[in-house]
Amino acid sequence: MAKYDVKEVEKKILRFWDKEKVYRTDFKKCGFSIDTPPPTVSGKMHIGHAFSYAQQDFIARYRRMKEGVFYPFGTDDNGLPTERLVERLKKVRSKDMSRADFIKLCLKTLKEITPDFIQDWKDIGVSCDYDVIYSTIDDNSRKISQESFIELYNSGIAYKKEFPTLWCPECQTAIAQAELEDKERGSLFSTLKFEIVSSGSKDPEGRVASSESKDSEGRKDLLIATTRPELLGACVAVFVNPKDKRYKKYVGKRARVPIFGQEVPIVEDESAEIDKGTGVLMICSYGDKFDVDAINRHDLEPRMILGKDGKISVEGYEGLKIKEARKKILDDLRNNGLIDGQKEINHVTNVHDKCGTDVEFISTEQWFVKVLDKKKELIKQGKKINWNPKFMYKRYENWVNGLEWDWSISRDRHFGVPIPVWNCGCGEVVVAKVSELPVDPLQVKKKCGKCKKDMKGESKVLDTWMTSSMTPKIASSLVDGKVKVPYSLRPQAHDIIRTWAFYTIIKSMYHEKKIPWEDVVISGVVTLGKEKMSKSKGNSIDPRKVIDEYGADALRFWAAGSKLGGDLDYQEQDLVAGKKLLNKLVNASRFVFMNLEDWDGKKPARLEKIDSLFLDRVDELVEVCSESFEKYEYSQAKLEVERFFFKMFADNYLEIVKKRVYTGKGLKKKSAQYALYSGLLVILKLFAPIVPFVCEEIYLEHFKKSSKSKGLEKDKSIHVSKWPESGKVGKSEEFDLFLDVLSRVRQEKTNAKKAMNSEIKLTLSKKDLGGIGEMVEDLKDVVNAVEVSGGKFGVGFV
Repeated sequence: MAKYDVKEVEKKILRFWDKEKVYRTDFKKCGFSIDTPPPTVSGKMHIGHAFSYAQQDFIARYRRMKEGVFYPFGTDDNGLPTERLVERLKKVRSKDMSRADFIKLCLKTLKEITPDFIQDWKDIGVSCDYDVIYSTIDDNSRKISQESFIELYNSGIAYKKEFPTLWCPECQTAIAQAELEDKERGSLFSTLKFEIVSSGSKDPEGRVASSESKDSEGRKDLLIATTRPELLGACVAVFVNPKDKRYKKYVGKRARVPIFGQEVPIVEDESAEIDKGTGVLMICSYGDKFDVDAINRHDLEPRMILGKDGKISVEGYEGLKIKEARKKILDDLRNNGLIDGQKEINHVTNVHDKCGTDVEFISTEQWFVKVLDKKKELIKQGKKINWNPKFMYKRYENWVNGLEWDWSISRDRHFGVPIPVWNCGCGEVVVAKVSELPVDPLQVKKKCGKCKKDMKGESKVLDTWMTSSMTPKIASSLVDGKVKVPYSLRPQAHDIIRTWAFYTIIKSMYHEKKIPWEDVVISGVVTLGKEKMSKSKGNSIDPRKVIDEYGADALRFWAAGSKLGGDLDYQEQDLVAGKKLLNKLVNASRFVFMNLEDWDGKKPARLEKIDSLFLDRVDELVEVCSESFEKYEYSQAKLEVERFFFKMFADNYLEIVKKRVYTGKGLKKKSAQYALYSGLLVILKLFAPIVPFVCEEIYLEHFKKSSKSKGLEKDKSIHVSKWPESGKVGKSEEFDLFLDVLSRVRQEKTNAKKAMNSEIKLTLSKKDLGGIGEMVEDLKDVVNAVEVSGGKFGVGFV
């Protein structure tokens, strides 16, 4: 018997699916729609992609067989990851090129690499309609994204403001709250001496011209502990807690900042924690979000010393990057006796999720979308959606409740969707007309309607989530609006609940006044041992190598091993088990069709009882698997059909009917042939969403093409065939009894160290013999009994 060649079969099946357009959307029966996550074009597929996309594909394939599905494909290729990829591939820096030239290079590079990138998804069997494909940087997506901005701007929801903005010095762009990650870092906690002064005039830079630095008791120092001495030059106030009796006498006085010399007020504020450090808080512009809030609440004048490039601009430290300035300032403080104490600590800092750089707050002019005043409504919208698993909703709710700023939607980058706005020095702002979209305002000149001067095109681009949050509308636009929100399903990873899910809900609320989808399914992550798998940790597995060795079906079989939202450990033994299943399916199918040569393809007028009871069990399996898929519990469906195939079908039923299909005649043989054909077809259909390649191969080679099937199956692919329906037949005790007797006989043969085909004389209790009834001949066949008689259970060897 020829060995099942996974690589050759999967290549052949991929060509077949592509040629026959098996996954083209059939809108006549399409009852389910999926807002497919567009993978970021930043390299090759990683194991996390294979894991999560396989899981959503299980659902898509089930729905296609059940009711038809709209399952588009997109690529997310605007924004920083693409910039980084192009810079790496082409050995350039975007900042060294004009925006127009860099965009042209990006688009050219994407055209070169995208086909191979998409092929990775095809290779793992993702059954999208690849005729309905979009890119988040193509003309249509840019138009829809810019139109969204214009609508929000005209509604007063999008606005521009000079504000301390989250800023990445490495990427040199504003970022949103959702792009922050917490990272624990080691740091030096230094307690510094601030001199208390009672009076003094200040020069324009805030330095003391003359002051009384000593009272009758001599010099008084206020000790303040900080991890950020590089921001001393930006210090604008000192806070003490109103309940802290230690510092009551200093409230209303001023403190002189060490080294830099500016005097700052000592103010009572509850944000100073009595038991943290010395209980005194240094307020700088801007150390963190609390500084932003404090400066606004007390109407303090900011002192900006940090540039967009992450360099200090204060005298004596000009041009130094943050860490360099920190070291030099600490050295100067130490040399001047202004450090009271130091200790090493670990603390959590906010970093940019794209590059891992510590973020800063820089006062810049940026564009925002209002969300803070919509928290209650956003929570209400979230509750309308069915979250799977249910606990994932809490992550969404916690994120909404924890919002502290409006959504920062502008980015200081080259590659992205341009903000369609022109500004004039006279204050006039013009947004593009919808008929002009998509448009790059740097490439289109406009005259101001008021002062008649040339206007300046907006150089900023939109946050990539401003476009990705429009994926339901983008996909629908490709099919002339045949699919509308709410979509049936949004599949995605849990780490982008705060971004993709959240922002899509916002946009749908503003534009459609609806939820974007009825259901959300959230995938977990891949682990290796106890660690999350990632390229940065050096413990990543290349899915292409896995496919090359084990096949895509085996990889998908592994991915089906975890529940929604659950993490899954990568273990090679799961792939070995997957490959074993494929071989077993192929061999079992070959056995079945070897014994259908003389079958007329018709259901006999009467089925043998054992065949009828077996098909009842097949019906039960259909019901269980269908219910599991309906609840997105694909792992349970996989478990049930796998168990049934190995235990019920291969180990038992095939053995039970083997003699009848080999040597039987007439209706008895036809009954077994019909049950084998019908049972195997249902098993394949239930397996098809999980291991689609092998099921398609068996379907095409046996059920579709083989003369032994008499061409009974008319569907061109098993994946567009009808999902089996359950007759919901009750469980039969007679079938359980039959299997129990068979198991006991096998055990007796094993105990006696006899071959399974050893002839025996079988004795059954009167009750068991009556229960077996007309199935006694099948029992004799499978256990090789020369006779079956009544009495106490026993196995006699002939």
